[in-house]
Amino acid sequence: MSEALHAPTERPRERLLAQGAASLSDAELIALFLGTGVRGRSALAMARELLDRFGRVSSVLSAAPRELGQVPGVGTARYAQIAAVMELARRALAEEMKARDSLTSPGAVRGYLRLRMQDLGHECFYCVFLDAQNRVIVAEELFRGTLTQTSVYPREVVKHALRHNAAALILAHNHPSGVAEPSVQDQALTRTLAEALALVDVKVLDHFIVVPGACLSFAERGLL
Repeated sequence: MSEALHAPTERPRERLLAQGAASLSDAELIALFLGTGVRGRSALAMARELLDRFGRVSSVLSAAPRELGQVPGVGTARYAQIAAVMELARRALAEEMKARDSLTSPGAVRGYLRLRMQDLGHECFYCVFLDAQNRVIVAEELFRGTLTQTSVYPREVVKHALRHNAAALILAHNHPSGVAEPSVQDQALTRTLAEALALVDVKVLDHFIVVPGACLSFAERGLL
């Protein structure tokens, strides 16, 4: 048996059991998930190719079946596995953010929104509706737009807030361009929504702009 098969980087399962999952590289974790390779190519080689092609783990996990299929050995069955893992992660974060005060544990809200939005090729607008204790009632995508803009209607946001009996909400939208900085239009929209919601005693706590690898907070920037 060759030395390569005994090298630590080629035995991610053993390393995980001995040192924990955090000790593994991105490629090793994906290789473990893939399980087996194909003729002439190990699972680790396939994992490295996926990362080279898509650039980061989140892009691998959110890739479309056609895109994944361009890597030899990654077919519909493995796409289904990847999609299932992503949905489990979203649901776990959704459960976590619903169980806690969103102001004292903002990481769960950010993590959920990033998993939902950061790799989309179009703009979308989410509202996270909160009760009087700032616990999450529900997170909903209310509007979807093009690569450059989304039409957001304050009246619809107010209607949804009243329907959920929300006391507050967190706004979020993504920038497919990858630029997290809020535009003048983003700031104007936030003010318009905050004013409209204030008329029905619903407070806007924050507005996140989500891009791959980052999530900008209006509240932290002093823009609310």
